[in-house]
This record gives sequence, C-alpha cells and structure tokens, in this order.
Amino acid sequence: MHIIITDAWLAKSRAMHLSGLKLVAALALASVLLMLSSIATYHWIFLEGVRQGWPGFASVARIVHQNEPESRDAYLRANLDAMARKLGEMQARMMQIDSLGERVAGLAGLNPAEFKAQGAGGALVGGRELVLNELLTAMDDLEDLTGTRVDLLTVIESRLFDQKIRRAMVPTEPPVSGVQVGSPFGFRIDPITGRSALHTGLDFPADTGTPILAAAGGVVVVQEYHVAYGNMVEIDHGNNLITRYAHASAVHVKKGDIVKRGQKIAEVGSTGRSTGPHLHFEVWVSGVPQDPQRFLAAGDDAGLRQVARSAEVKP
Repeated sequence: MHIIITDAWLAKSRAMHLSGLKLVAALALASVLLMLSSIATYHWIFLEGVRQGWPGFASVARIVHQNEPESRDAYLRANLDAMARKLGEMQARMMQIDSLGERVAGLAGLNPAEFKAQGAGGALVGGRELVLNELLTAMDDLEDLTGTRVDLLTVIESRLFDQKIRRAMVPTEPPVSGVQVGSPFGFRIDPITGRSALHTGLDFPADTGTPILAAAGGVVVVQEYHVAYGNMVEIDHGNNLITRYAHASAVHVKKGDIVKRGQKIAEVGSTGRSTGPHLHFEVWVSGVPQDPQRFLAAGDDAGLRQVARSAEVKP
C-alpha cells in the first residue's frame, strides 16, 4: 500500500509504503487505541454522568444493569443446589458408615443399639430447594455427627485391639509342632516311683533338639535348672497365667525376654527327672495347674472364650 502526503503550504509531497505486515500492525494498533478510548469515554463520561445524575444517564444505567440481579441469583442458586447434592451424598455415605459401625461394634462385644443411639443424623437433603441457612445448619449437623462417629469408631478399634492382644496372650499354640501328646494331664502311675500321682501337664515325646515354641506371647520370668524339671522356662502371659516348659536340652531365652507366640525358646531334651527326651508343658492360672489340652484345643473364638472364662482369664 502506498500513501502520499502533500503539504499545500510547502508544496511538498511525501510517499509512504506499507507492506502487509506493517499494515496489520497498524490496524492492530488502531484497534487498541479505539478500545482504550472507548473505555476512557465510558469511565469519564457515562459513569460520571450516572454519579452526577445527568439527565438521561440514570435510565440508560438501569437498562444496562437490569439483568445483573437475576444473573447473580441464578449463579448462587446453581451453587447452592450443587452443595445440597454433595451434602446429600455425604449423608448417604454416613448412613453406610453407621451400618458398618453397628456390625463392627457387635464384633467388638459392644451393643450395636448403643452405637446407633449415640449419634442419630438428620434427614437427607433432597426433594426441595434449600436456602443458605438450612444448608449451613445441615452441614453443621453432619460435622457433629462425623465427630461422634470418629470417637465411637476409635473406641471400637481400641476394644478390638485389646481383644487381639489378650487372645495373643492365651496359650493356644502347640509347644512342639506336629507331635502328639504322650502323657495327658491328670492322675497316672508315675514312671519312676510306680505310684499314682498327679501329672500337672502334658508330655510331648520328641527327638532331642526338636524346637520348643512359646504357646503364647509374654515375658520370661524363670529360666533355670530345676532338680525335677531340669532346664526349665516359665513365661508370664498376664492375668495370672503362666506356662512352663521343662526337661529342655538347650534354652535360647533368658529371664526378662519378651517372646512372641510360636517363637523358638528351647529344644527338647531329657534333663532333670525324666526317663527320655520329651517336653513337659504346664499351664498355671492363679497358682493352680490347669489342663493345657483345654487351651490347645480352643481353635475358634467361642472355644477360646470358654477356656478363658473357665480359667478365670478375661478375654
């Protein structure tokens, strides 16, 4: 594009050549200047006219802004509806948590009805439009209910953990793996004296060196050589319950050690008053010998609770 500029006074002419790129840049600059001038005109003339109350400007302003309240209300309504739907979903999920909590409470030995009664929720949001105050109130109620449920579930968790620990302390693990009981608990003919005597434990005949396992978790309270029991280990499991392992050929724990269920603590031998390699295993509750077979036979929870009650150990 060629542009020729002529000065009538000086009788001079000047030619300008604009390429395509320069022309586009010039048009863009002109558009920006036009937009800025329009904004300035709106700000300094129209807004000033509305503020000063110039004739005609007030009616024009009402026409321009007449749809703003409706738009704002529609925007708020859409957001409130979305929040209400989300709140309804959260309340539905809370009902599922309540149902699960009742079942878990029963497993923990708690009354499911008490779990349900300690935090009843409100009605689900839905079916009508809510105002902001109703929505905020429903959210506050849900927050309170959530806090209550967290507290109750924490109590259930603590109860279940306590039960797990107590069950781990009850001697139900066979002290010698894969070996049948040789001599049971009760009165029998003593193999050394030939007289009737109370056998206070179970005998597990096995080869010398066979691993002896802790029947339950606990703390080693005795590790010594006894004239009758030979190399002996006693483990305290709490609740006045003690297990004794006798006639060992080797011992791998010492007094004060903490042992786990099934941990190797010694090896079968024939030390002390013994006629051959075997493990003599005893269970004592409150200083009274119990039949260990009743503990070892407790394979399910019901049997375990029955054994624990009969042995005066609270599960």
